[in-house]
Amino acid sequence: MNISDVEIIKSKRKSINIEVKPDGKVICRVPYFVSRRTVESFIESKEDWIRKALKKVEERNSETPSENASFSDDEIKRLANLAKKIIPVKVDYYARIIGVDYGRISIRHQKTRWGSCSSAGNLNFNCMLMTMPEEIVDYVVVHELCHRKEMNHSAAFWAEVAKVLPDYKERRKYLKSKRAY
Repeated sequence: MNISDVEIIKSKRKSINIEVKPDGKVICRVPYFVSRRTVESFIESKEDWIRKALKKVEERNSETPSENASFSDDEIKRLANLAKKIIPVKVDYYARIIGVDYGRISIRHQKTRWGSCSSAGNLNFNCMLMTMPEEIVDYVVVHELCHRKEMNHSAAFWAEVAKVLPDYKERRKYLKSKRAY
């Protein structure tokens, strides 16, 4: 892995983060005060992880066309409308159980994510969740709502998820085997 292959973005943050985008682009986000030498060292320490992530991206991109290819625009619109009816009810139900509030709920057709939670508490869900079994939809809703308590994937976050869904690991494994379209 060559440092020149990595896009370095300096910003107002406290930690260094590296990510591999679905298109294979490698991005390293770093605080303004971190030296280039430290960034290079960090990237070198993550080289095995980066290579594995790039291999996964390559495998995904070389697969046969995604299942999404079989969905017309009308079908995607129908799934989005269905999601707008079902997901807010689930969010409301699980938010009470978890003991959190939330902001706006958006339903989108996303290529790489099943759901997300902003720091402002706004929730986004992929309309393609409507093609998943109900227990998987529940898992994504609970996962995003637990970010209202822990905005990370720490042990504390997973403990919150486990309080509501003790079998979350099986659900997560199933979801990871699927593409977000």
